[in-house]
Amino acid sequence: MAVDIESRRKRMVDRQVVARGIRDPVLLEAMRMVPREAFVPENLAEFAYDDSPLPIAEGQTISQPFIVATMIEAAEVGPGDKVLEVGAGSGYAAAVLSRIAGRVFGIERHRSLAEAAEKRLARLGYDNVTIIAGDGSGGLPDEAPFDAILVAARGAEVPEALKRQLKVGGRLVIPVGGEDVQDLCRITRISETRWETDDLGPVRFVPLIGTYGLAEDGSRAAKDHRPARDLPLPELVARHAEPLPEIDHPGFAEAFDRFADHRIVMLGEASHGTHEFYAARAAITRRFVERHGFTIIAVEADWPDAAAIDRYIGHGPARPGAPPSFQRFPTWMWRNTVVAQLADDLRAYNAKLAGPARRVGFYGLDIYNMSGSISAVLAYLDQTDPEAAKVARERYGCLTPWQAEPSVYGRVALSRGYAECEQAVVAQCRELLERALAERDDGDGLLDAAMNARLVASAERYYRIMYYGGAESWNLRDSHMAETLEYLLDAKGPDAKALVWAHNSHIGDARATDMGAARGEHNIGQLIREKFADEVALIGFGTHTGTVTCATDWDGHTETKRVLPSRRDSYERVCHDTGMPRFVLRPAADEALRRRLAEPLLERFIGVIYRPETERWSHYSEAVLPAQFDAYVWFDETRAVTPLAEEHLPGHVPDTYPFGL
Repeated sequence: MAVDIESRRKRMVDRQVVARGIRDPVLLEAMRMVPREAFVPENLAEFAYDDSPLPIAEGQTISQPFIVATMIEAAEVGPGDKVLEVGAGSGYAAAVLSRIAGRVFGIERHRSLAEAAEKRLARLGYDNVTIIAGDGSGGLPDEAPFDAILVAARGAEVPEALKRQLKVGGRLVIPVGGEDVQDLCRITRISETRWETDDLGPVRFVPLIGTYGLAEDGSRAAKDHRPARDLPLPELVARHAEPLPEIDHPGFAEAFDRFADHRIVMLGEASHGTHEFYAARAAITRRFVERHGFTIIAVEADWPDAAAIDRYIGHGPARPGAPPSFQRFPTWMWRNTVVAQLADDLRAYNAKLAGPARRVGFYGLDIYNMSGSISAVLAYLDQTDPEAAKVARERYGCLTPWQAEPSVYGRVALSRGYAECEQAVVAQCRELLERALAERDDGDGLLDAAMNARLVASAERYYRIMYYGGAESWNLRDSHMAETLEYLLDAKGPDAKALVWAHNSHIGDARATDMGAARGEHNIGQLIREKFADEVALIGFGTHTGTVTCATDWDGHTETKRVLPSRRDSYERVCHDTGMPRFVLRPAADEALRRRLAEPLLERFIGVIYRPETERWSHYSEAVLPAQFDAYVWFDETRAVTPLAEEHLPGHVPDTYPFGL
C-alpha cells in the first residue's frame, strides 16, 4: 500500500504539476516527499492525489495540488527563507514550504484546524514550521520581515499590513477580487516605499476573514471598504500604520531601513524618562551603525559629559582630573541601563574596526556645563600650546568666578555690562574652530577643544539672555545644537552620517507646532531640515499611558509616576484607538491620510518634569503631525526608564536652568 501511495504521489506531481509548467526542482521534490493523504480527512484519503481541492473541517478546503505549487513557485521560496502562510488550513502547504524554506509560520483563524495541523506536522517531524491560531489578515509583525508571504484566502484588496511585512525583494502571493473568481497576484517589494504587482491568472478561494480582510459572511470589507474621508481617523491611521514587533526583535530596527539613505536621522522621544523610547532608539542606532555606515551619534546632552562616553566607546584614555560625567540633574537622562548597554555595544563594535576611519563617536549638542568645557579647553591647550593656554585663561577670567553657578553670571552681566567677556570667549572659540577645521589630521583632541570653546561662547550668551525671557534663549540653545551638528558633519567629512537623539520638541519641525506658530521659536529639527532638506528624516515617538521616570520640581528627587491616559482631543488618543500596540506611521505618505492628520490636534510633551495635575496646560501643545515628523513611532503602553543608581540626590541647579525639555 505504501508503495502505491508513493507512486500516486509521484504521478500527481508529474501529471498535475510538471505537465502544467511548474519547473522548480526543489519545489517538485518537496511535493514528492510530503504525504498529502495525512492532511485530508481519513474518509477522503483515497482522493488525496486527485486533481481537485478537498473539503476539510470548519467548512474549509485543502487547495488543489497545482494551485499550491503555483503559489509557492510564484513566491520564489528558497533555502533559508523565512515564510508566512496566511490561511494554513490543514497544514499541507506549510508542510511543503517547510521542505524548501528555512523557517515557516502558518496562521489559521480556526483554532481546531490550527491545533490539528500542528499535531500532523509534529508527527511528520517537520520541526521548522509553526502553526498559530489567530487573525492572519494583519500578518505576524513579531516575526516580520518575511522573504515570502502566501495567502490562501481571497481579499477585496491587498492588506497594507502584509505588504509592509515583506523584506525588500520579498514576494506576497494572494488572490484578489470578488466572490466568484479572483486574480492570483504577486506583489514584490521593490524598495521601502514601492511595490510591483503581477497578475498570475484566475483562481477561486475562500474569503480572508479578519480585521484587514473581509467580514464573516465575505460580503464586504471588515473595516476599510469606505472611502478614506468616511473612515474614523483611528481606522484610517490603522490602515496605513506598519505594525512593529517587540523592540528586542531584529525586525524592529529593520523596519527603519527606509530612512538609512538619509544623511541625518533624528530620533525623538515624548518624555525624557521612558524605557521604550531609549530602547527603540538604541536598537535603531545599533543597526544603522553596523549596517548603514552612521558614525555620529549626537545627543541632547552636554559636550564634556558626552565626551566621556565617546572616549569609552573609542577605547581612548580618560581625561586626567575630569569630574565624573552626568552628575547634574536630571541624571537619569543618560545614566540609565539602556545607554550603558549601548555604550558597551558601541565599544565592542569600534574594537572590531581595522582603523579609526569608520569609528562611531558619541557627541553632546547642548549648552551644558560651561565650567567643564572651560576645563577641557585649558587642559588641551596646556598639553599642546602652553602659551595659548595662558591667553585662554586671561580671556576666560571674567567667567571664572561664576563657573559653579553660571546663572548668577547672567544676572550680574545684565546690570554691570560684560561685553568684553563675550568678545574674549568668541575670539577663543573662533581660533580653535579654525585650527580644528584646518588640522583634521590632529585627531579628535583639537575638535573636542574647539567644540568646548563653542559651548562656552554660546553659554555665555545664553546665561545673559535667559533673564529677558521669551523665545530668544530657546532659539539660541537650538541654534547652538544645530550648528554643533553641522560642525560635526563638516569635521567628519562629506560621507559622514549622523543619528540625533533629542526630545520631540527639539527634533519635530517647530513650524508645525505652537512653538513656531505662536511663540516664535525654532528648533534643531526645523533648522536642519531647512538646510539639508531631503537629507534629513525627523522621527517622533509617542505613548498613551504607562509609567515615567521624572521629577515634580526642577532639581528634585527622581520619581516614577503614572502617565495619565491621553486626552480625547490628541494625536495620542487617535493612535491608541487604532488598537495596535506598536507601529510606525508615515503621516504624509498617503495624501488622504495627510489631509486628515493635518487638522491640528493636541500633542503631549513630557520633559524631566511631569505634573499630571496640570497636564493639559503644562504638557500639551497644538501640532500638525504630518508637517512635524516624517515618521511617528507608537508604543501604546510604556514603562519608566531604569536609572543606573537606585537613588539620585538633588544637586545644584544646572547651567541650562530653567529649560525643562
